[in-house]
Amino acid sequence: MHTGPDASSSSSEFSEVTDLQRQLKALGSRNAKLAQLLKESREKLKDLAAQVDRLGEPASTYGIFLAHGEKGRDAEIHTSNRRMRLKVSPNVDAADLVPGTLVRLGDGSVVVEACGFENSGDLAMLTERIGHRRALVAATNGEEKVVHLAQPLLDTARAGDALLVDTRAGFAFERIPKTEVSQLSLEEVPDVTYDDVGGLDAQIDQIRDAVELPFSHPELYRTYRLAPPKGVLLYGPPGCGKTMIAKAVANSLSSRIGDGSASYFLNVKGPELLNKFVGETERRIRLIFERARELASEGRPVIIFFDEMESIFRTRGSGVSSDMETTVVPQLLTELDGVENLANVIIIGATNREELIDPALLRPGRLDVKIRVQRPTREGARDIFSRYLTEDVPHAVPAAELIDAGVETLFEPRPFVELTLADGSVETLHYSDFVSGAMIANIVDRAKKLAIKEHIAGVDDGGVAVRHIREAVETEQHESEDLPNTSNPDEWSRITGRHGARVMHARVVG
Repeated sequence: MHTGPDASSSSSEFSEVTDLQRQLKALGSRNAKLAQLLKESREKLKDLAAQVDRLGEPASTYGIFLAHGEKGRDAEIHTSNRRMRLKVSPNVDAADLVPGTLVRLGDGSVVVEACGFENSGDLAMLTERIGHRRALVAATNGEEKVVHLAQPLLDTARAGDALLVDTRAGFAFERIPKTEVSQLSLEEVPDVTYDDVGGLDAQIDQIRDAVELPFSHPELYRTYRLAPPKGVLLYGPPGCGKTMIAKAVANSLSSRIGDGSASYFLNVKGPELLNKFVGETERRIRLIFERARELASEGRPVIIFFDEMESIFRTRGSGVSSDMETTVVPQLLTELDGVENLANVIIIGATNREELIDPALLRPGRLDVKIRVQRPTREGARDIFSRYLTEDVPHAVPAAELIDAGVETLFEPRPFVELTLADGSVETLHYSDFVSGAMIANIVDRAKKLAIKEHIAGVDDGGVAVRHIREAVETEQHESEDLPNTSNPDEWSRITGRHGARVMHARVVG
């Protein structure tokens, strides 16, 4: 085949075109990369410019959203200790602006962001709800303020709660788990029943008539126009079951209503109410009754139990506790008189020194019913022993024999103290004069421990024996903390539950 100069020239031109196409493709790819880099650089410059612009913006301020204004995008804001009406940015969702919300203010004092609720600030105690959205709170210095409740508190805040507040803005934001009422009282449905209380059948009948009948048959009380008692006073020597009776009442009320948790028992320790600051004890009393009224408004029975009542509600003008009684007693009287239209609240007081309680508290219409809880007799002691020495407790002999041994040892004549009275006569008190339900419970516990120790030592594993009961009684009588010393002779007569001639001298003969 013949190839001439023309064919050689065509091949050379084709090669040059291919090279040019390759170079154009490479240049196109390079241009695309440069364009991408240029675009990214422009975006970075734009971001930097925006950052520089933001650095030039004025600092943001914050405020508390109070309410929506009359116009769609206006808002009432508390900021810099003053109330202002400001514009709201269209970028802010109106649903996020609820009373109490922390908001950020941008340039021109425009609301630009909703920031939730404050999580730091001052604490105040809620003393009383005012309607649905407001409350009365007391600061630590006793100063009282009316504040609005933020949205999270509307259905949860209650008397006695510690709240996070901004009193300048007039808002409470959060419930802090530091409830003063819980520190002063115990809200519970006690697990004590009447079956746990021995030797006090007559007293139980009295208090059931006084407390349970009005709750069980309110329609009959209304028909007979009979007002239920406001309060009951349980008085008598210590350790004889006053607190147990009060708890059994609360438990019984719950059982009668049916759901097992329907009644409330506020167990208030008298000494814990005392406070050295003027007005603080009275405030605490108001707080407890406010909590009781709140619970009772749900239709549930509420029992306020004041233990050691004489420690705080002494006779006015007695000179005890720097005459604090002149303000504390009237506060309780005010609360008692205020219960008259609230049928679901009843007050039960317990005391070992009923003679020290202010007489105004014991008048009809206040602590109406007074029940003396006496020391157990032989039969009463037998009944109490039977509550603790049950058939399911390991014992070497029948439980009845253990109970007989306990009662006989406990009540056998054993002189303990000799009292000289003001008229010169002498009276001898025996160990049996100081028997109490708490003492019997402790005796049984001691006997059980003796049996356990013998079992561990391999001496005997037959359970509680008569010798354990007798030894426990003797040990308990010697170690009893229920007895006063001889420096105050009158205490010996009072502790037995006796009242009569003044004791001039006491001499231990046991």
